[in-house]
Amino acid sequence: MLYQQKTSEDIKNKSKDSPVILPVGAVEAHGPHLPLGTDSMLAEKLAIMLARRVGGVVLPVLPYGQVWSLKDFPGSISISDNSLINMVYDIGLGVFEQGFKYYVIVNGHLGNSLALNQTARLLYRDCPDLKVYVFTYPGLEEIASRVCESPRLSSSFFHAEEIETSLMLYLCAQEVDMSRAIRDIPVIPEQIAYTPIPWSKFSKTAVLGDATLASREKGEQIALYCLDRMVEILEGDKDEED
Repeated sequence: MLYQQKTSEDIKNKSKDSPVILPVGAVEAHGPHLPLGTDSMLAEKLAIMLARRVGGVVLPVLPYGQVWSLKDFPGSISISDNSLINMVYDIGLGVFEQGFKYYVIVNGHLGNSLALNQTARLLYRDCPDLKVYVFTYPGLEEIASRVCESPRLSSSFFHAEEIETSLMLYLCAQEVDMSRAIRDIPVIPEQIAYTPIPWSKFSKTAVLGDATLASREKGEQIALYCLDRMVEILEGDKDEED
């Protein structure tokens, strides 16, 4: 299941219809209760769960992402969109050259989305026989609206609040310190949709909501709903191709 634990012979004999899954995360502040590697941890756990469902193999997690919005917070390390595009493109090219047909990117950080979608387009152009997917919590809006008690501060992102903390409590509970969880409701400027604004301009904690309302049960419902959507999309496409 884990690519790096397979032998060369294993990969040679692996069905080329098996999805090759790349988890992509980030290194950035997640408030006082969650670790800097939260996005990478979540992406890797979800990638492993997805691989079990679809018979895939999971590449080593790519732990760096574009975190410009949080670059001013202690601990955050950002790479450029171009760096991310080049790395994920080259990995995809390697997957294609090994003969695999499906390259699945499980993205744990919303700030990576534009770069990853651009990467998928480049691979579509250069490797038309490679099917590339970018999954950033598909279905999250629907399930979060059902299980979460606190309102979303933004429809564009969520961060270190009820949703993400719940996901961590389900997938990586040992990394969460709920005794340090806080409720922080910053006023997010309307202009953020139209012009770059670092989050340090409106938040001192990097928490965008109420982390104290998080629970393992909510995280389980959110994670499994998003996982089901990934499986439905992958299997639906395979059925159409057959």
